[in-house]
Amino acid sequence: MKLFGGGAKFDWKGLKAPELDDFEAMAAEAYAALPADFRAMTGEIEIRVSDFPDEDVVKEMELESDFDILGLFSGVGVAHDAAVPETGRLPNRVWLYRRPILDYWAEHDETLGDIVSHVLVHEIGHHFGLSDDDMYGIEDNTP
Repeated sequence: MKLFGGGAKFDWKGLKAPELDDFEAMAAEAYAALPADFRAMTGEIEIRVSDFPDEDVVKEMELESDFDILGLFSGVGVAHDAAVPETGRLPNRVWLYRRPILDYWAEHDETLGDIVSHVLVHEIGHHFGLSDDDMYGIEDNTP
């Protein structure tokens, strides 16, 4: 068996990919770590995790594969919100898609936590009209 760092063995046998619950916890931590002014901009928001987008999302976005999307914002942003709230409207949500994120993670040299934070910031940020530079600035100021 190959030894890692200082001769200690690492037991890979018991490791598994994070489950949906693990992703939800990771997303909640990532969201809580974002700058307060950015979080305030989102208003009431739900963060949901699913293995893949549903068929309607794949068709609507004309995706070639379920792996072509890491996350999605659904709802009405605070900037676009009407002065009088509509009745029956669903809450704003950010969807994180576990399997595409894991696939991306396997192919890149980033931590899984950084990828989850990046997807959160960009899904929320694009919906609120922030530029990529604005979003990278938010990421740079997130511990």
